Amino acid sequence: MKKIFILTGEPSGDKLASKAIKKLKDLNSNIDYLCVGGEHLKALNIKSIYDLNQITYLGFTKVLLNIFKIKKKIDQTVYEIIKFNPDILFSVDSPDFTLRVIKKVKLIKPNIKTIHYVAPQVWVWRKKRAKKIKNFIDHLLLLFSFEKKYFDKENVKSTFVGHPLLDEKLMINSNNSDLINSKKKIISIFSGSRFSEVKILMPILIKFINLVQNNDNHYTFVFHTTKELETYVNTFLNDKNLKDCEVISDESLKQEILQKSFFAIAKSGTISLEICNAKVPSIIIYKMNFINFIFVKLLIEVKYANIFNIISKSEIIPELLQSDCNPNKIYEVFNKFIKNPELARSQLQNCNKILDNMKVSKTSSVTVANILNSEF
Repeated sequence: MKKIFILTGEPSGDKLASKAIKKLKDLNSNIDYLCVGGEHLKALNIKSIYDLNQITYLGFTKVLLNIFKIKKKIDQTVYEIIKFNPDILFSVDSPDFTLRVIKKVKLIKPNIKTIHYVAPQVWVWRKKRAKKIKNFIDHLLLLFSFEKKYFDKENVKSTFVGHPLLDEKLMINSNNSDLINSKKKIISIFSGSRFSEVKILMPILIKFINLVQNNDNHYTFVFHTTKELETYVNTFLNDKNLKDCEVISDESLKQEILQKSFFAIAKSGTISLEICNAKVPSIIIYKMNFINFIFVKLLIEVKYANIFNIISKSEIIPELLQSDCNPNKIYEVFNKFIKNPELARSQLQNCNKILDNMKVSKTSSVTVANILNSEF
């Protein structure tokens, strides 16, 4: 029996990995799995060697404060991978963690094939990584076609596979969807998949909702979160006594609610792909502590945070970052969209043009599954 070790470092990577592995299981039932993963890989009955939240750290300061814990986890992970002795080490995103693990594994067991899914964003910062990874990555799977030129230049084997968040999805009629007041327009809110993100953004979002509700009570606000953070978000909302607010963590219900949404407000990240694919206009928000922000400002080589804005070299989707990420500013921009529907139409038209170039002939998950199956 063939073996694959799946290595992720945060919930978004766990979700991406699970989509591909689900398809791979349909293609080949003769594979044994072990992973570092979360709820999505667990749902596929794949054992994780430890809980994913043990390695989910946000920001440079948090990494520095936990440097010895992280090193210990890297060493533990390397040990378990070598012990499992997989044919393929399939790593997904989180390069600051996963690539360190892969590099060590490759030194000890060079015969283990290493396939990394979601390329390091060398087009944003640290371009030299493209040259370094060819020493320990056998095959790089790219989410975006424009990335390929960076790795071809360094003779790194890479394949554009598209983004699984853009795979076609069927509308699922859940019995639980009646929790949403159908008489009110839905505003979907994505405050992040990590506790540290949610902790920063929730107070800002609560004040924004208060501003909206003080002027207009025609909306229901739905917080999309993970199962791990559902209780925290619920407690936060209950403490503030907010009306017309719901919290969902079920993936099927999330898709249904998003497709029924009138508008979305999301922390910067890949979630914007799902939002635009669902044809929902949005605003991007993000805030980090000042020290982290200074580090990022010194390192990044692009003007925008959102992938649509980076590709188009213009602010298609409004970005409210750092000092602009405040209740009043969010409300101001949201209000502009409400008063001028043409802004939403224009945003969606521009995003759809970019989305068309991100998709592959088969679904991304099937493409990745086929590559994994062919690498044995």
